[in-house]
Amino acid sequence: MTANGSVVLQVEGLRLVRGARPILLGVSLEAARGELVALMGPSGSGKTTILRAAAGLEPFQDGAIVVATVRLAEGRHPKPTLVALRRKVGMVFQFHCLFEHLTAIQNVCLAPVHAHGVAPADAERRAHELLTSFGVNHRASALPRELSGGEAQRVAIARALAVDPPVLLMDEPTASLDPERRAELGALLRRLVADGRTLVVATHDEDFAGAFASRIVRLRDGVVQGG
Repeated sequence: MTANGSVVLQVEGLRLVRGARPILLGVSLEAARGELVALMGPSGSGKTTILRAAAGLEPFQDGAIVVATVRLAEGRHPKPTLVALRRKVGMVFQFHCLFEHLTAIQNVCLAPVHAHGVAPADAERRAHELLTSFGVNHRASALPRELSGGEAQRVAIARALAVDPPVLLMDEPTASLDPERRAELGALLRRLVADGRTLVVATHDEDFAGAFASRIVRLRDGVVQGG
């Protein structure tokens, strides 16, 4: 664990149970500013659940999660906490989860305008900047079904970064990418880390983690095995 003043994400004794099934059994881990932490382990080890809990998408029974200045405690999270959390953390889902009826740029602008009250012109300007930096601004008017897998992923990353959160969570980002696109994604993530962003990535991809992660945290059966 990094255990210093640069820690941006801290998970403390996280315990999560679904029904009678324990998913996380006292998980603790940290991620610092400018670090890419890979969460690795077999299916069912709790990788995605940690991401969902850190994003405020799944309540937990014990422990705490601190993202920048926002602290999540056990149980249901109050709305003001979730509103504050949305400015601190973005999440890119395994299957991108773009809104199919909205264009790429509309997907990126949606949360800033409707959840955070950003002026539409300012949100659109930020969206174009992000799409340009990720090499997909020429696809700004395309619907998700018109995008390739790599393009959709870059749009999803732009959407997650639309309000400039310090932490980005990614679930199995290389699952549908060929080796060339995997290398391109790795280069993009390196840029984000170099800019001071903190990335936590759940992945089965040993080669990708070995090449691009600052540190690997391994889980098995809801317990941290090393990292």
